[in-house]
Amino acid sequence: MLWRTPDRLFDFPGPTLLMGIINVTPDSFSDGGRYLDPGAAEEHALRLVREGADILDIGGESTRPAACCVDQSEELRRVLPVLKRICGKVSVSVSIDTRKPRVARAALDAGVAIVNDVEANRDNDEMWRIVAAARAGYVCVHMQGTPRTMQVQPHYDNVVRDVSGFFADRLRRLEAVGVEPDRVVLDPGIGFGKTLDHNLLLLAHLDSLRRVGRPRLVGLSRKSFIGKLLGAEVEERLPASLACSAWAVSRGACILRTHDVAATRQAVRIVEALMLKQEK
Repeated sequence: MLWRTPDRLFDFPGPTLLMGIINVTPDSFSDGGRYLDPGAAEEHALRLVREGADILDIGGESTRPAACCVDQSEELRRVLPVLKRICGKVSVSVSIDTRKPRVARAALDAGVAIVNDVEANRDNDEMWRIVAAARAGYVCVHMQGTPRTMQVQPHYDNVVRDVSGFFADRLRRLEAVGVEPDRVVLDPGIGFGKTLDHNLLLLAHLDSLRRVGRPRLVGLSRKSFIGKLLGAEVEERLPASLACSAWAVSRGACILRTHDVAATRQAVRIVEALMLKQEK
């Protein structure tokens, strides 16, 4: 299965890709404020590449539960200096984590190859037309509501079936406006409009999403459902994040979005080696 971006052709199955997180925000749940300075963000990006990141995901707006929307101008002010420092300097693909079409367009003009769209539940197709025109890679994330409202009593008839149906619908709508299916990967949106039980069910049945026919990206790193399950603070969640990442790979995840690239890389390479032996 292929995933095409303007600068890469990724072929799955293969080694799990690691998407390193760079939050250029003052209020992200895990590392808010740490990389607001463009120089610090660039240094972190280069460190993530050395640790084995295949993609760098830069975001200028927190999408943690109850987060407030950031003005487009402010989001651009945060991310563009970082993108100008990173794009063309690193040997890996760069992604923009944004909900805003104007920010996506500016980032693509700056050299970004992928749009990571947490608001793929949108009705307006402006973002998708921008992605289609740039022939960019697109991460279609499932979310119920918005970051501000998503954790207010989320409800599903059957979370696995409902998320699968959402993806099938979005793939049809994306193709209708010119986004080719091989430009799209699917993210079930762990923590985005889901209870603890919803998150665990999606992870337990992650292989069911394979039927939709596109590679799956999973973001598990330091997520709040780990804290709810284990009573662990953000800085204590690495072991559980690695366990969830290993499970996700064993259930067919192709890409992992993570803060901790080096540790995640070790964990998934062990899982991959064992899976290869199991097949023989």
